[in-house]
Amino acid sequence: MGKVVVGYVPKPEGEAALARAIAEAQLRGSDLVVVNSHRGGAGFDKEASSQADAEMDAVRAKLDAAGVAFEIRQLVRGFEPAEDLISIAEANSAELIVIGLRRRTPVGKLILGSNAQRVLLDAHCPVLAVKAD
Repeated sequence: MGKVVVGYVPKPEGEAALARAIAEAQLRGSDLVVVNSHRGGAGFDKEASSQADAEMDAVRAKLDAAGVAFEIRQLVRGFEPAEDLISIAEANSAELIVIGLRRRTPVGKLILGSNAQRVLLDAHCPVLAVKAD
């Protein structure tokens, strides 16, 4: 059985990606792997950890209601989210990666880089990019 891997952040683009990934997993009869990646460091303290856990509990509830088999990978390793998403997709032999997109200015893309662009260019499997409403 194949796997669909989705990058999740608790923002509109993450919610759009999760909704589409659930639909793709149901359509394909695949398991779903949800990846929530944090950089860690001084900004990721106990309060941030508790908030992230609460957000992922809400994701678990959505996945349970959808009836798809799933695994949640919540990572705080200091890697870029794109690195985590690509490596987990490769390790799980994913048949599809789903990511959410947000609008960015050209300068924002240049200065901050683009996780979405990195996933699109470096992934070993097809990538479905969805925009938030």
